[in-house]
Order: sequence, then C-alpha cells, then structure tokens
Amino acid sequence: MGEPVGNWDIDSLKEDEHGLFGDGCLWLDDAAYARTAWRGMKSRAITGLSIGYYVRESNFDEKTRIRTLTKLDLMEISIVTAPANDEARIDVIKSKLAHGGLPDIPEFEQLLREAGFSKTQSAVIANRGLAHLLLRSESGSDESDVKQAVAEMMTAMSQPLFPEL
Repeated sequence: MGEPVGNWDIDSLKEDEHGLFGDGCLWLDDAAYARTAWRGMKSRAITGLSIGYYVRESNFDEKTRIRTLTKLDLMEISIVTAPANDEARIDVIKSKLAHGGLPDIPEFEQLLREAGFSKTQSAVIANRGLAHLLLRSESGSDESDVKQAVAEMMTAMSQPLFPEL
C-alpha cells in the first residue's frame, strides 16, 4: 500500500457521460509523494486512476449483457501510471483558483514559479501583492476590482492542462 497523497470529495463522485467524475485534492504541502504525483499529472506522465470497491448489489441484463452496479463500498481511488481499465484516466487538473477561490501565499508562490518567475521574484510578488490584498479583504475593504483582476489572472494561469477527451 502506498502513502496517501490526498483525498476525494466523496459527495462529488457521480457518473457522467464519460464515466465516474469526482473532485480530489492533493496534499502538496504535507505529502512529498503528492508533489511527485502532481508533477507527473501536470506533465501527462501519470494519467491513470485505480478504483477499488466491493460490489454489494448489482443487476445483470441478459439482453444487453450489461452488469449495472447498484450498491458498492468504495475502498480507494489511487493515482497510477497504468490503470487496469484504460479508460480510468485523469482528464483535467484544476485547482481552487479555477473555481474562483484565492490561493494562500505558498500556493500563489508555487503558481508564480510554475509560470516562470524565480523563487525570489515569486516570494516578493506574493508577499507584497497577494498578502496585501488578502489583508485588505479580511479588514472589510472593498477591493472587488483588484480581486477580480487577480482571480482572472489566476484562472488564466490555472486553466485545464489537458484537453477534454
């Protein structure tokens, strides 16, 4: 068994037209293997998922020869390089930025480094720009225009890395 690298929002798991959909979160600050997995997913070297479960109830249609799982116990969803089911793939990597949230300072620094800024430049930009914005936001100041500009920039920098398949 490998080390955990994140968690899944169980309530987000649902079947869509492509298969199983779910939102997961990597523990980038707390698990070294999470950073390795994230780099692999970002570069498309790692695109597989392994889904482990126990079937509790199912129906089998004799005409179509299709088995429908109606009740199961989900045991794990793991990031893997070679999934048993070739269609169990990571389609898109998104972050909270893509959902309109603002990052914390370390997340923002990391995003800036990935965009090509040096470590020093990233630290200065994050600590003088985003930190100031976050402090003003907490104090109740109306910085909606600045927040909107930062959110748009962050969204552009965090667009899906993979095309929809």
